[in-house]
Amino acid sequence: MDLLTIIGLTIGIGAVYWVLYQGEITSLLYNPLAAMLVIGGTLGATLMTYNWKLIKRAIPALLYVVFPPKHYAPEQVIEKLVNMSEQAKRSGVDSLRGVEVDDRFLEDGLEMVIENLDDDVIRSNLEKEIFFTRRRHQMVSDVFRQMGTYAPIFGLLGTLIGIVQVLRDIGNPEEMGAAMAIAITTTFYGIFLTNFLFLPIAGKLSTLSEDEILVKEVIIEGVLSIKQGDVPYIVSRKLQAYLAFKLREKEGK
Repeated sequence: MDLLTIIGLTIGIGAVYWVLYQGEITSLLYNPLAAMLVIGGTLGATLMTYNWKLIKRAIPALLYVVFPPKHYAPEQVIEKLVNMSEQAKRSGVDSLRGVEVDDRFLEDGLEMVIENLDDDVIRSNLEKEIFFTRRRHQMVSDVFRQMGTYAPIFGLLGTLIGIVQVLRDIGNPEEMGAAMAIAITTTFYGIFLTNFLFLPIAGKLSTLSEDEILVKEVIIEGVLSIKQGDVPYIVSRKLQAYLAFKLREKEGK
């Protein structure tokens, strides 16, 4: 479970509720019609934008925000690769066939090393898989990013509808008040959903994707170092330096 997501969700909802409570407008912002317009409109526009295959991938991705998939941490994969290099130096590269690996990407890399493929072929194949993995993840995060674009627009649409109703019922204060409620609450729902749900979800998915990609990049350097016959100390130093470089590169971006 991602505790930061839970803490952020709790703090965000708590802060918004506290401000509404102190202003004594909590009940005023409960408007099913406004919520239906913003949520229904956003979902409808999203379904029109993307195909069902991508939508099906986006739905379970919601769970990843709270329960991120388990992957090797960079330090863990470096340790594992160093141990493999030690075994390869001691018993030969073929001895790595019996090593238990629970990461398919690492398993593919080791298989190509054992088959003694050229370094360029190994790097090209693994980098190609990284490219398609990043693209696949980006498409899923873009679904929520696009929802964050649609939601405030439907909030604005609700505001316009409310204004039209106000002008229509300008001589009826009671009806005019109900119309103003829709005008205000739809904007609130649109902004709230965008900045507290859709965009944070897209950002979290992008972060998880980049963390996974970083591990895969370390694996590429590690399996190539093993193939080149580097001693475990050199493998460790090389991968630690590469990891530090990639982390500095990410911070720079």
